Amino acid sequence: MATAEVSMNGGSGLAQAGKSLMGGKFMLAIGAAAVIAFMTVVWLWSQQPDYRVLFSNYSDKDGGAVVAALEQMNIPFKFSEGGSAIMVPSNHVHEARLKLASQGLPKGGNVGFELLENQKFGVSQFVEQVNFQRALEGELERSIQSVDTIQVARVHLAIPKSSVFTREQKKPTASVLLNLHAGRSLDKRQVSAIVHLVASSVPDLPIANVTVVDQNGNLLSDTGKDGLSDGLDPAKLKYIEDLQRNIIKRVESIIIPLVGANNVRAEATAEVDFSTMEQAAEIYKPNQTPEDITVRSMQSSESSSSTTTTTGGVPGALSNQPPAPATAPLVANDPAEASTVTTPVSSQKNVTTNYEVDKTVRYVQQPMGGIKRLTV
Repeated sequence: MATAEVSMNGGSGLAQAGKSLMGGKFMLAIGAAAVIAFMTVVWLWSQQPDYRVLFSNYSDKDGGAVVAALEQMNIPFKFSEGGSAIMVPSNHVHEARLKLASQGLPKGGNVGFELLENQKFGVSQFVEQVNFQRALEGELERSIQSVDTIQVARVHLAIPKSSVFTREQKKPTASVLLNLHAGRSLDKRQVSAIVHLVASSVPDLPIANVTVVDQNGNLLSDTGKDGLSDGLDPAKLKYIEDLQRNIIKRVESIIIPLVGANNVRAEATAEVDFSTMEQAAEIYKPNQTPEDITVRSMQSSESSSSTTTTTGGVPGALSNQPPAPATAPLVANDPAEASTVTTPVSSQKNVTTNYEVDKTVRYVQQPMGGIKRLTV
């Protein structure tokens, strides 16, 4: 009985050893298969092309045209997670952009002067004017969208019909709608630059007739109002804040060496006058002596006259008598002296002198930004 039990125990141990050996081989095979599968996945992933962005932020119309062109060129593509970008393999990015650019893609939703290249024969003058206006609007939109802050721009022009009557002529107007990038804004100088760009591109368009609005409905080109009740714009407020901050720093820099760094605190309030004043004055000095005054011009005139009296009779019977007998006078007399009596000579002399007017012309222009009151 004991021998039989030993033989039975030995057989069961061999069976367990065989089972354990088979289990180890099976686990080894599973591990090897897992390693091979992982390496295969890594190799396949490494063999996939690296996709790069071809175009982003495109319109639906441009996206469809770009996808159709990529399918014709047999270039693989895919969309980003949000669908806002078209991605192609990195080795096809530049090639695809050049081929699409030759086809005029993407158009960006703006039609420029290329619209006039496909004019049909026999179109009316009205259609030509409308196409020219659309082309001008598209070119302005492209120019405005080149600013980094602006994502999309729309331009609307209202150009009145020209008239032969001067009184009936109207000035054109323009409206600009801007869609800014998230978290971006335009300052006053950038808005003014856009206004001047549009006004300079349209003939006879004054700057006051250009309106700029953002995507939130805010009027950006309102130059007539400063936006605040006291007439201060952000630039003036910033000037006051910088002035007060500079005064505080100067005061603290004087006192800190005396009392210590943490023992002084300064505050400043400045009242600034932003009004501008221009003054013109003419000052005349009182009359001076002729020796101290500069002579501008002098005019002198002199005239003299004398009167002569001639003796003679009254025509008639008394004067019409035969001459007396001729007698030889002892002293010969001049006949002119006998008949003419000379009176004294009268003379007149006038001198006119013009002097320079002594005056002082003074122009005073006081710039804005003067300090009216300062409290520290």
